[in-house]
Amino acid sequence: MEVWSAWTNKEGIDSWWGPPDARIELRIGGPFELLFLPDAPEGKQGSEGCRFLAYIPGEMLAFTWNATPDHPLRKEHTWVVLTFAKLDDETTAVRLVHTGFLDGPHWDTYMAYFDDAWDRVLTRLTQHWAI
Repeated sequence: MEVWSAWTNKEGIDSWWGPPDARIELRIGGPFELLFLPDAPEGKQGSEGCRFLAYIPGEMLAFTWNATPDHPLRKEHTWVVLTFAKLDDETTAVRLVHTGFLDGPHWDTYMAYFDDAWDRVLTRLTQHWAI
């Protein structure tokens, strides 16, 4: 399943998302770090410190996620769960759930940012195979 590989290794992420660098090791506790600003100081490069939580090959993937480097909740981790459902030989439905948010105005801005950002990410993923 190509879309599974698109999320679970550096070559896959590079093929459609294209961060300048990534550290991805598909294992429980392995890094899922997308480095959007690799020349920035450590902690401000991207998703440093994010880790794989669980996976079922071809079906489900869960990893921790963090806020943008400038956000007050940067050091807090939420989690993302992706599920993959093969619809036919050429189509797989991907569902993304980002959860683990608490209450308060900083949490509201964290959630609002990623509500929009994940839509852009999934659009980019879809467009990768539409070309």
